[in-house]
Amino acid sequence: MATSPIAVMRAMNDIGESIATWRRLRELTVAEAADRAGVSVSTLQRLEHGQGGTVETLLRVARALGILDQVTASVDPMSTDVGRLRAGQALPTRVRRKERR
Repeated sequence: MATSPIAVMRAMNDIGESIATWRRLRELTVAEAADRAGVSVSTLQRLEHGQGGTVETLLRVARALGILDQVTASVDPMSTDVGRLRAGQALPTRVRRKERR
């Protein structure tokens, strides 16, 4: 597997720290949060330590912590200037590039 870019690794650490903070704010142990999310304790610990995980794992944990709506809203393109500017445009269903010779 290729090494992740530094910005991605930094984001994984930041998200992991935020998940751990939310868990502590909810006064849940790692075991309790993992049980509520339907993931293993080691999976939650990896996520909290910025060691990666699946999108599904992140969303399961976010749901267990009561922040699923916030996580979902954070990637809503209509919450950005670009998304709002392009809202009236018909977006392509696929983006393709012609091969250059």
